[in-house]
This record gives sequence, C-alpha cells and structure tokens, in this order.
Amino acid sequence: MEPPQLPPPDQGNDKLLAILCHVSPFLGVPFILPLIIYLVKRGDSPLIAAHAKEVLNFHISILIYSVCCIPLVYVCIGIPLLLALGLASFICAIIAAIKASEGAFYFYPLTIRFIT
Repeated sequence: MEPPQLPPPDQGNDKLLAILCHVSPFLGVPFILPLIIYLVKRGDSPLIAAHAKEVLNFHISILIYSVCCIPLVYVCIGIPLLLALGLASFICAIIAAIKASEGAFYFYPLTIRFIT
C-alpha cells in the first residue's frame, strides 16, 4: 500500500496533533481524541486527517480482534493472544508516534480500513 501523498506540515501544531493521535491510548482516550481531532481538522489539514483516520481504523480493528479472542479464553489460547495483541498495539503506537514526529506516515499492520 502506497503512503498517501500528504503535504509537509504547515504549522508546528499539525505535527503535534498527529503525534497526539498516535499516543492517545497512553492518555486513556484511544477512540475519542483521534475522532475529535479528525472531525475538527479534516477540512483544514489532510495530514492530520490521514493520521487520525489510520489511528481510528487501527483501534477499531484492535477492538474487533479483542472481542474475537474473548471466547478463546475458555480454550486457554485467548489469554496469550490478548497479551500479544496488547503488546503489539503498544509497540505499533510508539513506532507510529516516532514516524509522525519525523513527518512520515505509518501504516499499522493488520488494520481493516473502515474509515477511508
């Protein structure tokens, strides 16, 4: 998948908002913060809109994968899968925040693109 053709950040706030989208799970608002940023800034900055959409798609995908793992807890494979899913989402969020701080775009792995 090709990275979207995005203009360089116009203001210092663009890069900061993109980074905040990616670190939103660490702040305790994994869905709400990227959604608010997307709704407010989608007309102003395509860079922020692209980052926010990618984060929202990733969190929705992680939620679906977690719900699918819940029945597997009774078969004793669900707990390791949930731990691996949590660790992978933690690592991916850190990598994405670093890429956003460099001005690059990061595609989260295993993400279903609901919001296009």
